[in-house]
Amino acid sequence: MLFDPLSADTFEFNHTYMQLDADNVHLIVGDPDEVFWMASVTKPVSAWAVLVAVQEGKISLDDPAGPEGATIRHLLAHASGVPATPGAPLAEPGKRRIYSDYGFDLLGEAVSAKLGMPIHDWIRAAVLDPLGMDTTKIEGRIGRSGMTTLDSLAKFAQELLRPTLLGPELVTQATTPVFDGIPGILPGFGRQKNNTWGLGMEIRSDKSPHWTGHTFSPRTFGHFGIAGSFLWVDPDIGQAGVFLGEKEFSEEHAQVWPGLTDQMRAL
Repeated sequence: MLFDPLSADTFEFNHTYMQLDADNVHLIVGDPDEVFWMASVTKPVSAWAVLVAVQEGKISLDDPAGPEGATIRHLLAHASGVPATPGAPLAEPGKRRIYSDYGFDLLGEAVSAKLGMPIHDWIRAAVLDPLGMDTTKIEGRIGRSGMTTLDSLAKFAQELLRPTLLGPELVTQATTPVFDGIPGILPGFGRQKNNTWGLGMEIRSDKSPHWTGHTFSPRTFGHFGIAGSFLWVDPDIGQAGVFLGEKEFSEEHAQVWPGLTDQMRAL
């Protein structure tokens, strides 16, 4: 196991990161027990909890949710047409990929109503407690409020590498393109002709520029957040990487992350 920062890591602010597979940790840099804001890395965790409810037959991906014509599937895939912040739809469902925190607010409301319980309680019961993510808290908006430690987020990464809470069919739907072929903007990295997303997971595909490096499989999935956080899983090599820091996402992250993630993947 390595503990020294990788050479591509030129960040001077407090941060921590880890590279691992389903069984072992290969790299830890920084304090894995320090709590950081997850920001939008909260979304994959919340999405996984929604999919557990689907798995258990409590809800369906085709249940209406959000604007007219949209479903839980549309909201999970940022394809409902709603804007990033509360407002009227900007497109018909399934026509554009509009990355939306507001969409996840609507998702939480719809799922909570279906389950008859607060969405935060369901996320804890369905994902956080079963995975032992005891230092992760999602108590506000389910698309951006999460607080966690590297050690706790790594447990979720290992769940993505070797799922225990979802069956193969739902895992495939979550981690492969949904409403494939629709355009949109990848926040921080610009317009993409095919802005590929799964259900709560961003799919790397052939996007350029991108926050992961050039060595990654097009099947790589995960998420990054405005908190300067990320989680990636490359299923072609069965490895994952997680990153948390105290500085919010900036041009510095966009410049450093591709090289850093390539070095993490190469371990």
